[in-house]
Amino acid sequence: MVDLAPRAVCLGEAMIMLAAETGAPLEDAETFRRSVGGAECNVAGGLAALDIPTGWISRVGADGFGRHVVRDLQVRGVEVGAVEEDPVRPTGLYVKDSVGGRTRMHYYRSGSAASAMDADFLDRPAVRSRLVGAELVHTTGITAAISTTSAGMLDRLAALKETLGFTLSVDLNWRPALWRGNDPAPLWRLLRAADVVLIGADEAMLFAGTSDPGKLRELLGPRSTIVVKSDAHVALALGPDGRRTEVPALTVDVVEPVGAGDAFAAGFLAGTLQGMPMEQRLRLGHLSAAAVLAVRQDHAAPPPPAVRQALLACSDEDWAGTQVGSAGIKSAALVGGSV
Repeated sequence: MVDLAPRAVCLGEAMIMLAAETGAPLEDAETFRRSVGGAECNVAGGLAALDIPTGWISRVGADGFGRHVVRDLQVRGVEVGAVEEDPVRPTGLYVKDSVGGRTRMHYYRSGSAASAMDADFLDRPAVRSRLVGAELVHTTGITAAISTTSAGMLDRLAALKETLGFTLSVDLNWRPALWRGNDPAPLWRLLRAADVVLIGADEAMLFAGTSDPGKLRELLGPRSTIVVKSDAHVALALGPDGRRTEVPALTVDVVEPVGAGDAFAAGFLAGTLQGMPMEQRLRLGHLSAAAVLAVRQDHAAPPPPAVRQALLACSDEDWAGTQVGSAGIKSAALVGGSV
């Protein structure tokens, strides 16, 4: 049983994901595989899998898809007591197909139950009690983008951080289509209020015009730890004290990239809550991402605790030589060389 006030709380939309079974283009697909997606719920599931008591807060439709989302997260060990059902608005969904080996995402989330979240939502007794007890609250730029009311909710969340004392983590998750015609000022405010900012180098260029950690520090202010995942598959953390820590990603036989960024966030944040040194936080992020890259789903179980411990503590040489694929992990750091 997860405690009523989990250590970590993730706030944002979950959606049903329908993936064409055959990898065919949407117009030719006849059967679809259903699963649960959405950045914040992916992170919530990843944190719970890493033994962090975690809750997910959001709104879903009073429909079969919404009930499936809640049930799926419960099975994965996520506390969902503050999730609210909307009797009118539906649960959002997205459809995934493939053309020429390239994955395409088709979103159907306009007017969803989660898009109706607003500043007053944070005053619901069930929601407020979890925020009061949380050590860390995580959200993303997607939640800031899905509606003007949800953007206002995140302004309120940033203000509550100062009185409730939780660490605020924000993954940029820049989605230009969601911001088309809208002012991204609410997202800038959210990022500048955050204690942890997770950002990909490619999306940083699109959003901020730079992927240089030092320049991002100038834009975001002095308070946060900024984690930049580069095109060279290196994660760099820049602390408020100016210290830089870099860790390369593992070699992975990639099956599907969707969800890997959320898994990295979960690993890094779990390491943060567990008080790990910065290098190990980044390694745990890479390990969690690698597990997702090796499967077709948006989430996957992380390596077993003994394997994680061995790889978090191994030499840089053994880390660089580690390989991850659908069949498992090969590394000189592991007993027997593989698992």
